[in-house]
Amino acid sequence: MTAKEIIMQRVADEDVRFIRLQFTDVFGRLRNMAITVDRLEEALNNECIFDGSAIDGFASVEESDLYLHPDLSTFAIFPWRPRNGKVARLICDVYTPDGKPLEYNPRLVLEKVIKEAENMGYTFKIGPEIEFFLFNTDERGNPIRETHDKGSYFDMSPLDGGENTRRDICLILEEMGYHICASHHEMADGAHEIVFKADDALTTADRIVTFKTVVKTIAKRNGLHATFMPKPLEDEWGSGMHLNMNLEKDGKNLFAYDPDTKKFSHETYRFIAGLLHYTPEIVCLTNPTVNSYTRFISGDDAPNHISWSENNRSLLIRAIPTRETGGGYIEYRSPDGTANPYLAIAAILKAGLKGIEDDSIPLPPNICMDIKKLSEEELKMLGIKKMPVNLHAALEKAKGSALVEEILGEKLKENYIRSKEAEYESYLRSISEWEINNYFVQY
Repeated sequence: MTAKEIIMQRVADEDVRFIRLQFTDVFGRLRNMAITVDRLEEALNNECIFDGSAIDGFASVEESDLYLHPDLSTFAIFPWRPRNGKVARLICDVYTPDGKPLEYNPRLVLEKVIKEAENMGYTFKIGPEIEFFLFNTDERGNPIRETHDKGSYFDMSPLDGGENTRRDICLILEEMGYHICASHHEMADGAHEIVFKADDALTTADRIVTFKTVVKTIAKRNGLHATFMPKPLEDEWGSGMHLNMNLEKDGKNLFAYDPDTKKFSHETYRFIAGLLHYTPEIVCLTNPTVNSYTRFISGDDAPNHISWSENNRSLLIRAIPTRETGGGYIEYRSPDGTANPYLAIAAILKAGLKGIEDDSIPLPPNICMDIKKLSEEELKMLGIKKMPVNLHAALEKAKGSALVEEILGEKLKENYIRSKEAEYESYLRSISEWEINNYFVQY
């Protein structure tokens, strides 16, 4: 049977009545068009049209008709929907009426970089550790700024008030084909983390998008509000999305650690060099909101320096050996859950590949000490720079970046930066609670 026939058969056998054709906008927000089963064959033949001009960053009114091309490998039935008249989904790429991939489509951006890696003989695998907060809701179901519990790192029930919700989320994800590695309470009140197994870059990006939908849906069913906002509480630790990655060639892990020499492979160090070098240029893709930069402050377990280590958990990048022969991987710790996973992973992969291609990119020294104890002069001598202090600084770096233009293309780069600049300007016009508390009465 063909992939189309298998899907049609499953829909019939399992009483699927609705199919959601899903895609993300430029900023990573999941969009969808729901169709009845009667239109499934039309959808599988890439004949479903939507108005792209209504989607942020997609198309002008003059070129608004866009087509959804489902990736048949992404077909999944939502386990939380009714057993009778089930709902399924297909993740789609977006095409123009003349049959060309839409250049603004974030999934296409990642697919292009993956193809570049494949042409170099590489397969990129990535596994996320995704953190989120659970907040209470009022009697109308609206979120309130009160965490669901006062638990801390690795706490259990009753201190871990989100235990049942996390369990429900994990069981749903496993029904959808995820391999859940771990789930636990994080450091902050109401903060949680779920880790799932690494897979190829595109599959992982698709899964991150779905993961966020599942978390929010199951939290709401349990009377809670889930948020991936990096820093919702000013006096608590924030939440991030650590990405664990390795590069394979001919089935061999190129980020392997040699216990005899106590060193990683050449490719590991070159990938790290590229990622460190280009971090200031791509950080607006991995950390795309005003709130993202509030997380990069002293005292939090979030990187505020562009540095790396083989054993220091507080730095931006860690090279981590594993027990099995030929094991090892890189952890990149700056991204957060507001990132569009397609753009973020594309940027990370592209930066790392640049490091492998260009031996002239320097690799800063491995930092084994607490970097926060180093003076500004010592940091300068070591060639270690700080992360951008805010979204504006990050966008300024991206503006002049040839790498970002290679990743996004000229039009998408301009569109993305323009939209994010408008977001930052809107933030500057706002009056914060801190300003009211500190200035309203005193002056």
